Amino acid sequence: MESQEKIKIRVCQGTTCFVMGASRLEGLETQIPSQWRQKVEVSAQPCLGMCQKAGFMKAPFVRIGDEIIGSATVDSVLKKLSEMFK
Repeated sequence: MESQEKIKIRVCQGTTCFVMGASRLEGLETQIPSQWRQKVEVSAQPCLGMCQKAGFMKAPFVRIGDEIIGSATVDSVLKKLSEMFK
């Protein structure tokens, strides 16, 4: 990863993901450790299209770079970021 390139985090806000907990991810950017904030870009997406591929019960989905996290929580997203910054 180039030093200027930000890690893009896309939180699915489709109906299923929202109902299944994406609303708990809305404040994610404030929970990212301060040393990572300038290196990360968080945004909401209308739908990532993952419910049909991976199953509705794995919602909410978050895309971090090219990787999809199912049943995403703030903790699982922060854990993945920690792995990426090692």
